[in-house]
Amino acid sequence: MQASILNDSGKVTIKLVGRFDFNTHREFRAAYEPLVTDSTVRAVAVDFAGVDYLDSSALGMLLMLRDKLGGANKEVALTGVRGNVKQVLDIANFGKLFQIS
Repeated sequence: MQASILNDSGKVTIKLVGRFDFNTHREFRAAYEPLVTDSTVRAVAVDFAGVDYLDSSALGMLLMLRDKLGGANKEVALTGVRGNVKQVLDIANFGKLFQIS
């Protein structure tokens, strides 16, 4: 998986491409950790348009992201969700925890 950051006046998008699984936890954490302490960041969207697979460890990483950013009073949303990724998030009831589009 590749993660790239786009910052648009305090609204940050983390664009993911590839498989989102346990093997990518370091890269994902490295992408979002600087955002937690950045006072200019108000909201973070994780763009799943380029992701075709995620596993249970990816769900755990999303929960950690939510906890860390929520603790810093920053909004988190999941965007570009479709196909198998949407099914997994729906089964895990992530719609109750995240704004998903």
